[in-house]
Amino acid sequence: MPTTTLKLPPELKARIAPLAEAAGKTPHAWMLEALQAQVALADLRQAFVDEARRSAAEVDAGGPVFAMEEVSAYLKCRLQGKHARRPAPLPTGNAKGRKRAGRSKD
Repeated sequence: MPTTTLKLPPELKARIAPLAEAAGKTPHAWMLEALQAQVALADLRQAFVDEARRSAAEVDAGGPVFAMEEVSAYLKCRLQGKHARRPAPLPTGNAKGRKRAGRSKD
């Protein structure tokens, strides 16, 4: 396994030591776990952004859109264990060519 050296500020090193000890780990194992958790979070964040971009492209191409109020009511019913009718897409004319504010291309 390749070695990477991290130079930690003394204050951070002093904070990690008791946390690692409380977790029953060495500071090295604790930091490794923390880095793995951050990598997993970054992967989830990127997957979320990728899915949002795919969805935006689908809407821009004329894909279905739904009324927020209907979707919210449907989800609330389902969370309560009740049967609910799925919301119907809005008429196609409401979705095509619609621009969304605040969307970034990066």
